[in-house]
Amino acid sequence: MANKGNGPTDPQEFINYVSQETSKMLENFSGNGAEDMFSQFTKSWTELATRSLQDPTLWMRAIADYQTAQFNLWRNMLTGNSSEAPVAEPERGDRRFQAEEWSTNPIYDYIKQSYLLSSKMLTQMAESANLSDQEQNKLEFYTRQFIDAMSPTNFAATNPEVLQQALDTKGQSLLDGMKNLLTDFEKGRISMTDESAFTLGENLATTEGSVIFQNDVIQVIHYKPEGDQVYTRPTLIIPPSINKFYILDLQPHNSFVKYCVEQGQNTFLVSWRNPTSEQSNLSWDDLVSEGIFEAVRVTKEVSGSDKINTVSWCVGGTLTATALAVMAKRKDTSIASATFLTTLTDFSDPGDLCVFIDDYQVKQLEQKVSQAGFLNGRELATSFNMLRSNDLIWSYVVNNYLKGQTPPPFDILYWNSDSTNLPAAMYTYYINKMYLENKLVEPNALEICGEKIDLGEIKIPCYFLSTIEDHIAPWKATFKATETFGSDIEFVLGASGHVAGVINPASKNRRNYWVKGEQGQGADHWLETAEKVEGSWWPNWAEWVRRRAGKKVDAPKTLGSKENKPLEAAPGSYVKVRID
Repeated sequence: MANKGNGPTDPQEFINYVSQETSKMLENFSGNGAEDMFSQFTKSWTELATRSLQDPTLWMRAIADYQTAQFNLWRNMLTGNSSEAPVAEPERGDRRFQAEEWSTNPIYDYIKQSYLLSSKMLTQMAESANLSDQEQNKLEFYTRQFIDAMSPTNFAATNPEVLQQALDTKGQSLLDGMKNLLTDFEKGRISMTDESAFTLGENLATTEGSVIFQNDVIQVIHYKPEGDQVYTRPTLIIPPSINKFYILDLQPHNSFVKYCVEQGQNTFLVSWRNPTSEQSNLSWDDLVSEGIFEAVRVTKEVSGSDKINTVSWCVGGTLTATALAVMAKRKDTSIASATFLTTLTDFSDPGDLCVFIDDYQVKQLEQKVSQAGFLNGRELATSFNMLRSNDLIWSYVVNNYLKGQTPPPFDILYWNSDSTNLPAAMYTYYINKMYLENKLVEPNALEICGEKIDLGEIKIPCYFLSTIEDHIAPWKATFKATETFGSDIEFVLGASGHVAGVINPASKNRRNYWVKGEQGQGADHWLETAEKVEGSWWPNWAEWVRRRAGKKVDAPKTLGSKENKPLEAAPGSYVKVRID
């Protein structure tokens, strides 16, 4: 064992000790989440095994192929035949086995290839199970989770990089890793970035402005214009209620909020409260009435305009869509145009999240949520991270705990670690009515704020930005809004995914986007006929909204109004409330 005063005296013994302790702590760290995962994995594979008894051909063929490959792998290792092509190789983009030892050292090469062979066998058996769509998705997902968790890179004793670093540092890397693990254990989550490097209002969310209104649901921020003039019709930004708004205002070079201000938009923003058990009864209706409707009222009052433009993202977009449908029923024309960023209104294809959404899992979570009064943001974050577990979980386990490294500062990952809760009533409605029942697209199936709503009655111009690699709001699912809304929709498809595709600043002008596809014949036809444009989609949107923003007038000299005076400086206090 290690000498506590002078550091480890036997590196291998210390490695074994750390491996054992890390396993124990990770088991406690994951808690019910790991239990649920392995429960779902076992349930899915039990179903597969039961079905396979009716036709064992699949199993027999998979096992036979696996045994043949393992024999060839053993033969190559024992004979030292390096001229033979590898029996198994990592998929393109798999960064786990990049270290030279995984290929040059026969032992580690064998461990790597044996793991990849086992992974391939399990994956093929899962993919060929022919279960119902829902059970098939769950089987493949939880199989992938199990495979990723069992990677030899995740264990000190079978990772050559970890062993070498331990030897080079005389065990200090393992000690540092243990400290990191203990720190994260106290936090209740894995550190993805150097969180000490960021402070809201200092180097994140720095666009100048003031909170001019607040209630139990939201704060409204009014941002200071940068020029002498602004457009008469203001822009109200409505971020998701399940994330902090500052993903739209990270740093000056990648801030969408600052970009809006620079374009001459008189810019307002909703900052949602991070609810606790005291707000457990906040409903979907409350978020619409006390959130969106109040923000619209304040924006109109302060700007002096009878109409405004809105920009909403993800769940914020779904809330906005329901609000617009209510307003259509009431003949309220306060919103002149609406921009939706990666927003689902038709939930028939909920993306990778479908593995968490069935009657059993939803009811289990509802029980937990009703007892606590809210859905804990940590559980939400864990679920989202599991969708990309190698990148968002296991890479940090290896680097932070086994190698003892401190993750570098990264603004988006800081935001990703800053979770928010969801009120019990709102969550229950959202998960049941939208995801399970897909009622939002059915005319008059939902009653919001006393009105039976129909998305087909939304007639205002809409701009839909989706992203081609989005696994949260699949773009083909978001495209269905073009067939549901009763309005003229400008559909734009950006490169990358749910976050990176949206936060693609004009200053960098990276990636690409697609526009001007033919609507009315489905998503695939739209993409086939669309025009590909290099760079950021932001200027395209800026021109679209500019045509609906009215004329230029003198910019306000002060923020807020007589009725809505500045309460505190942006980013405000609501966004600074953390759950850890």
